[in-house]
Amino acid sequence: MSTPSRGSAVAIGGGTGLPSVLNCLLDLGYETAAVVTMADDGGSSGALRRELGMLPPGDVRNCLVAMAAEPNGIPARMFQYRFPHGEGLAGHALGNLIIAALADLAGDFPAAIELVREYLGVRGRVLPSTLADVRLHGIDRSGAEVFGQAQLATSASPVAAAFLEPADPPAYAPALEAIERADVIVVGPGSLYTSIIPNFLVAGLADAVRTSSALRVYVCNVANMRGETYGLDAADHVEALIEHGLGGALDVALVHHCDEDVRACAEGIDPVLASDDAVARIEALGVRVVTADVADRDEPVRHDPVALRFALEEVLA
Repeated sequence: MSTPSRGSAVAIGGGTGLPSVLNCLLDLGYETAAVVTMADDGGSSGALRRELGMLPPGDVRNCLVAMAAEPNGIPARMFQYRFPHGEGLAGHALGNLIIAALADLAGDFPAAIELVREYLGVRGRVLPSTLADVRLHGIDRSGAEVFGQAQLATSASPVAAAFLEPADPPAYAPALEAIERADVIVVGPGSLYTSIIPNFLVAGLADAVRTSSALRVYVCNVANMRGETYGLDAADHVEALIEHGLGGALDVALVHHCDEDVRACAEGIDPVLASDDAVARIEALGVRVVTADVADRDEPVRHDPVALRFALEEVLA
């Protein structure tokens, strides 16, 4: 028996973090849509952008597979298959190549997404935040300008601000419509400046979240893995979102907290700390804080899917 719908939910972000939230929302009975960044310019997606002039398919592919009827079945695994070698093939995900081919055959990127959605039996919708050909750049906390999403993600110094070129690209109308209809909006998790914030640099998208009557939840990362956020705590993450358009647009921040994660520190992982001071700084911004132990014990850079589901269920109750 299918789970009765609890309403509609939208998750906004990109990268490898967003799929974990999509699965939680589906399991909790929400009609779910993903609004996904189009700023990726690294790896397979970046190569296809440069060589074919298409939008980056990688983050879209990850969300489609996460919401597939059988995410561990052969079709979904085929989409995630990455060629280990071969001239011109090494590093490419097969799903990215299929989306590129379908975009050419069907005439545009959204049509390709819909064809994959049908093929994989995807249980929700995946919507680009914009169809514009955008480039991400930023300024790090040493004052240096960094160009490109891939370069920004591995910045030697933490990032201070991010921008899109061209500025204020038009939002994809179905993405705005999904946000406007949503009962729940979840932001993140994902790379703060390179997966999450680029969505809110799209014209109208932050405003749509701000004016929504939905419950708006930010799922904060459990770890700072790359240069872009090294050393930042949970309050720094929330402050960055507010500085990039989400002032007055967040109701709750779900942050990881346990008494002491000595193991994570010992392994060289930089946890996103939720100290008493960090929690107080978030609450001073008008955002309610919910703390929970949601880090995966085997991979403490990621959320534990079961713990995250229980935490979200509590927040959304």
